[in-house]
Formats: sequence, structure tokens, C-alpha cells
Amino acid sequence: SHFSKYGFGPEVMTPVYGLAESTVGLAFPPLGRKPHIDRVQRTPFMDQGKVVPASADDENVLRFVACGQPLKGHQVRIVDENDRALPERREGRLQFQGPSVTSGYFRNAEETKSLFHGKWLDSGDMAYMVDKDIYITSRVKDVIIRAGRNIYPYELEEEVGKILGVRKGCVAVFGSREPRSKTEILVVVAETRESEGARLQEMHTLINNRVTDLLGLPPDRVLLVEPQVLPKTSSGKLRRSSIRDLYEQGRLGKSGRAVWWQVVRMSLAGFFPQMNKLLRSIVDFSYAAYCWIVFSMLSVPTWLLGVFLPRSDWRWSAMRRSARLLGLMTGTSITVHGLENLPKDRPVVLVANHMSYLDSFVLIAALPVQVRFVAKAELQRLFSARLFLSRIGVEFVQRHDVEQSAFDARRIGRIGTKGQSFLFFAEGTLQRIPGLLPFRMGAFQAAVEAAVPVVPVTIRGTRQKMPSGSWSPRCGSVSVTIGEVIMPGGTEWSDAVALREMCRKEILHHCGEADLGGTRPPVRGEKNV
Repeated sequence: SHFSKYGFGPEVMTPVYGLAESTVGLAFPPLGRKPHIDRVQRTPFMDQGKVVPASADDENVLRFVACGQPLKGHQVRIVDENDRALPERREGRLQFQGPSVTSGYFRNAEETKSLFHGKWLDSGDMAYMVDKDIYITSRVKDVIIRAGRNIYPYELEEEVGKILGVRKGCVAVFGSREPRSKTEILVVVAETRESEGARLQEMHTLINNRVTDLLGLPPDRVLLVEPQVLPKTSSGKLRRSSIRDLYEQGRLGKSGRAVWWQVVRMSLAGFFPQMNKLLRSIVDFSYAAYCWIVFSMLSVPTWLLGVFLPRSDWRWSAMRRSARLLGLMTGTSITVHGLENLPKDRPVVLVANHMSYLDSFVLIAALPVQVRFVAKAELQRLFSARLFLSRIGVEFVQRHDVEQSAFDARRIGRIGTKGQSFLFFAEGTLQRIPGLLPFRMGAFQAAVEAAVPVVPVTIRGTRQKMPSGSWSPRCGSVSVTIGEVIMPGGTEWSDAVALREMCRKEILHHCGEADLGGTRPPVRGEKNV
């Protein structure tokens, strides 16, 4: 309400819940909803984990904010220490599952093993649920158990930080194992700039009283330390585990090591990632430059052979050898699956997805049969490109003239009846964003026109190797999957549509990317590239 006069209404701020193990997002409230704050009775919650709504006149309450409901496809449950599901308004450990869940920690099998409980992933958070809304109460490791009660440090830290002389945001509350009694004690550490003995004693008493008022019991230890003694993360969060370690080692506030070590650690933490980034940039640039040098060395003799060799099979063989040599010299592994599905004694229409400008090179290297590529007419503008592409049998089609593109499809279909195979990039274009675009109808009209089968071809890896809009190749491998032959069901428009849907479903299954097109209604005579 304080900022509402400036246009920042209560529905603008949206509390959400996410964690790195679920690609940051896990739960969101409905858009436009004001924050829901649950007021609960303190004693039942701290003693038994029961979330009992507090009355309006109850001042000594706990407040928790609703963080929304699980995203579509995700599930969340609250469990006890034995992984048994708890009902609503009972606090426990939050576990979840869904399509965004991590497969584990990098090169850390032990941590990964402890992360999963069957198919459920342990978030490390304490929470409860009400009407599908998730209310986060604490991190498991931050809960302090004292006299059979669960104590949550955040509220205590905030309240102690309000005391005059205490540095706000520089209060740590944690539990520490007492060596003699073997029990957990409650420790409060606060930074202050005060140095006078009487004033420090007064603040010590105020902290004791404030904690006692909130919990009904006093803290076991209160320490007042100099500013910048408490270690924090690079984002300014208290590192409670480090603070606890310093306390238990008897080094908290007794020397400046915690401060200077934190500065050194943060400096090193920033230095090494920057150096790694710089080294990666140098390696990436060097690799890209090397690839272009190799390409330049191979392109001239390939162009000459493609233009001047008298036979088309010789020209195709020269291109295939050149493409394979390019892959070998740049360290690009090309794996081909399903070669047995490719007919060698009959014409076919091959339909491939389009990820990168490298796709044509990859297919030339991977396919053991000679095919004619179908390309956009704009490639004819440059004489050298038009001459080379025409010599290797590329068929040019119009993308922006509906009548002409429909005519081109029929023309290619008639050529197909004469025993020649064609290869279409059915998406018609490529983009940087991963995902399979809608398929255009040209390839399928041509297949129906010629009464020849369609073979779906799936390319993977080229988008990562050189994405659209980038001219810097990266290290990486590529795979090509050749699907089973799909026969046209007839000669009608509906048969071409059915052919398109079957082929797209097969490629979508193997490409490993999202569906960005669905099954949009085809338009007769649409652009065919």
C-alpha cells in the first residue's frame, strides 16, 4: 500500500517458488492475484507442525506467503520424515516431480543419490499446502530444534535487526551442537558499531527480551560482533553454515580473518569464472577461424569439380567426399541411423527438418544416394551460386508467389515420376530458437503427384554447432536418423495432408526439440519451400 500511489499496486508483486533443480520455476499464482498471507497460530505450528489459522485479534502469530500452484505437468507433495504424504495444513518436506526436474548434480553421484526419493526430488525446503497453494516456511537445514520445538531463524533475525544499534540484515540465528550436553542450543549473533560496555550490555538484554517475547524462551548465547564479521554470499545472503562453523571453532569475531578471507574468496570466485570465460572465448574463436580456413580450402576445388565434371554422379561423389573431409578435418562426428530404411532402387521424396546452414553439408556427407535438393529461388541471384547449384541438380521454387509455388510442386512431382529423388526442408526456413516449425505442403504435394513414398530424415546437433544468425561454428557432433518409408494413401489433397502429419510426427519424435507448430490447418496452394 505504501507504493500504490506510484502505480505499484498489490497485484503487481507476484510471490513465486522455484529452484535450480527445477529450471528455476516450479509454482506460480494466477496472474493479477494479490499476495495471500496466511496468519497461523505460533504454538501448534512450532510444537507439532500443525498450521492452525489465527484469529484476527491474535497478535503473536506467524505469517507465511502463498507462492502459487505447481506449473502444468508438475506435481508437489508434502511429506514427513518417513516420506509419507501429509494432508493440508501440515508442515513437512516439499518434494516434487515434473518435466523440468534435473537429472542430478554434475559429476556428483552421492549428492544426486540423496536428492531423489524414488521418482520424487527433495527440495530441501519445509512447506505446507492449502487449496493447492504452496507456503514455504524454511530451509530444512536452517530449522533449529530446541526443547522439542521447531524454531525458524528468519523472523527472529528480522525482529532483532529492528533493535536500535543492530545492523539491519546483519543478524544470524542458528542452532549449534553443545559438546557437553549433546543438545542443540540457540545462538544469536548480531553486528553492531557500538563499542561502549554499558551500551553493549543494554543491547544484549534487549535481544534476550525480544527473543523471549517471540518464542517464550530465551536464547542460549547472544554475541555482539563488529561490522562485516558475518560472512555472506556474493548476493548478500547470510552464510549460516559458515557462521556456525566459525562460532563452533571459537573464531567468530576474534580476528579479521573472516572479513579478509571473504573478500579474497569472493575475488577469486569472480576471477576464475572470468578467466574460464575468456579461455573459452579464445578457444571458440580459434576453432571457428580454423573451420572457415578449412572450408575456404575445400570450397574452390569443390566448386570447380561440381561445375566442370561431365557426369552428375561424378559431381555428387566429389561433393560427398568434400563434405566428409570437411567433417573429418573440423572434428565433426556425423552418425547415421536407419540407412537400411533408404530405398536405393526407386525414387523417393526425402523430408528433413531444418536447424542450420550446415544441414545441406551434413546430408550430402550422410546420404549414400544421389538426391536433388529443393531450394528457394533467391539463391539464384548470385551467378557463382546459381551455376554451381544448377550443375548439381538443385530445383528452385518460389516461396512468395502462391500460384507459382503450387506450379513448382507439380513440376517437381512430374520429375519424380522419371526416377529422380528429391530432398525438401519442409519447414521452409530456419531459426535460432530450438523447436520444430510447421511443415509446408510442397514436398507432400510432390510425393502425391509422383506417387512416390516419403522418407522422413531427422537432423540433430547442427543448431548447436552453428545456430541461425551466427557464422561461428562450434565444436560438436551431429546425427542423422532416416525413418521408415511412408507411402501416400492416394492422390487427393487430404492424402498429402495425412502424409505431412505422419512425416512430421516421426521427425518430431527424433529431433529432441519442442513442437512449435502443432497441426495447423493447411491451405491449398500455400508456399511450398
